[in-house]
Parts: sequence; structure tokens; C-alpha cells
Amino acid sequence: MKKLWKKLFAAVLTGVIMVTGAAGCGTGGSSTKKDSKKIIVGASPSPHAEILRAAKKVLKEKGYELEIKEYSDYVQPNTALEAGDLDANYFQHKPYLDNFNKEKGTDLVSAGVIHYEPFGIFPGKTKSLKDLKNGADVAVPNDATNEARALLLLEAQGLIKLKDGASLTATKKDIVENKKNLNIKELEAAQIPRSLQDVDIAVINGNYALEAGLEVDKDALAVEDAESLGAKTYGNVVAVKKGEENSAAIKALVEALKSDEVKDFIQKEYKGAVVALF
Repeated sequence: MKKLWKKLFAAVLTGVIMVTGAAGCGTGGSSTKKDSKKIIVGASPSPHAEILRAAKKVLKEKGYELEIKEYSDYVQPNTALEAGDLDANYFQHKPYLDNFNKEKGTDLVSAGVIHYEPFGIFPGKTKSLKDLKNGADVAVPNDATNEARALLLLEAQGLIKLKDGASLTATKKDIVENKKNLNIKELEAAQIPRSLQDVDIAVINGNYALEAGLEVDKDALAVEDAESLGAKTYGNVVAVKKGEENSAAIKALVEALKSDEVKDFIQKEYKGAVVALF
């Protein structure tokens, strides 16, 4: 009888050890986020999410699954990235990212520059720049970096003049010459296409123009020159939390976005409204 109890006790003890070992070794548990082969990227619907979808196949060949979360504004994708809800985002240029970090105290960095979108001046109630009347309403983005870029484009068309040195930090307060007394209306960038009927002309970010069905090469009254300061400065980047830019997953993401397949897609799909920088 004693021998039987000893065998039973040994069997129970062995089972306890095996269960404890399995719980502690991690081979049977779920993988950590760092080991995950899924990359979650936040993006503006157009063109960023579309370009990401074009990169999906390339990324899959590298062994990664891409999940795209779409955002309709310029704040939530960075907030979600900082909070750890995203692995990366793709919607903004470097000056906007730097300004966001400064204002919000975040520590997000660029992992790679992918493309730029020429700003365009689009008609609202007035159908040509030469027909602009005194006091005409002109909509521009209200965030610091995009407003400066819009004002530089208006200046390039001879509609206003900015004070020396204003450049990439310009606001409407830096306008020193405004012969037609244009009423510069600062609006949230995403709202400008929906406000076209209320203004004479509007300077619109490339992605929001695309979302609204506006074609830069056909509908715009003027377009940012490829050699302009704005075009050279405002390349759209893949952003990540500092320290993640050299991770295998992020490198694979950037490489996929810079692939020949994606470049061909950009050229065929956007016809100059989006320009690859690789």
C-alpha cells in the first residue's frame, strides 16, 4: 500500500513540475510584440493607405503581414503611434513631424522618406487666378508647416509677398504685400476641400485633394514646382517611435515602400499628383 501511495505522489509531483515548467518557459505562450510578424501602420486614406496596400505583396514576400489603420486627420496617427497602438505611421512630412514633437512632447522619428505631394491652388467661386477680385477669400491649412508651404505657393504666383526670412515658418502675419487684400482664411487641412464652395480659391494638401477627387494636373490653377523649397522640404516619411527605426520590421516596411513595384504604382495611379522620392 505504501508503495502505491509513493507512486501516486511521484506522478502528481511530476505533473505539477511539467505544468509549472510549461507556464514559465514561454514556448507555449503567445509571442511578444517584438516577435510579431504583423506590422500595424496608421495612414491617411489617400494616397498613403493606397500606397501601403500596393506594398503589401512585397512585404508579405519578406515574411510580414501588414495591417493598415486609416485616419482622417493629422493628430490621431501620431497620438496612436506614441501610445504604442501603431508600429509606424505614414501620412506626414518631416517639418510637421518635428513641429508635432515640439508641441506635444513626443519622440517620434523618420525611418525613411517615401514621396512628396505637390500643393495645388484649386478654384472655388473664382475659376482663374487672374479673375481674383479685391478682398477674395483664400483658404489655407491652419497648421504651422502646411500654412507656410501654402503661402510660399501663393507668393510664387505673385499674389502676396512674405517678409524676408519667413520661409518655412511663415504665417499670414508675415505677409508684407497683399495688393488685392486677399482674405487669408486658415482652416483645418482636411476641411478645405469641403469648403471650396465658400471661398474663391484654396491651397490644398495633395492627399486631401486626392480624397476629394481633385486632379492636380487637370483641376489645379497652379502647382508647386518640383524644384521649389516646399517640394524639396516636405517629403512624406514613415514615422516610428525613436529606437524602432532600425528594427527588422520597420526596415522591411521602408524597403517595401521603396520597391520598384510601388514606384510603378505611384507613377501610374497618380500621374504627377504624388512623386516618388526614391
